[in-house]
Amino acid sequence: MLRKEDRAPQWHVIDAADMVLGRLCTEVADKLRGKDKAIFTPQTDTGDYVVVINCDKIKLTGNKWRNKEYAHYTGWRSGRKTYTAKELFAKNPCELIYRSVKGMLPKNRLSSAQIKKLKTYVGTDHPHQAQVQK
Repeated sequence: MLRKEDRAPQWHVIDAADMVLGRLCTEVADKLRGKDKAIFTPQTDTGDYVVVINCDKIKLTGNKWRNKEYAHYTGWRSGRKTYTAKELFAKNPCELIYRSVKGMLPKNRLSSAQIKKLKTYVGTDHPHQAQVQK
């Protein structure tokens, strides 16, 4: 069993250019959880940090740009807002990846700590060059 004190997270950079959204996000979710390591322990955060660049160049297959909907509830009566993938992508391209990865993480206390290790950026520049080069 891996203890929290014994973990040594690393940094990974994934280029999302011309990658399909679902396949990219399963790879990212596995790295965030640490399922790609031999020391994976479900009750401990054994995952790594993931930097996703070129979020504006992802692909969706089929008619998902028009048919896939994302919902948000404001808290007010009749406050359910729905957006298509195309509208959400036009507003913030990184939000598609963030929402997809968050939905793939388990719904427990560790998920909030794991999703904080995801960094998404439009373009190839990111402020984590020093951490990645170690």
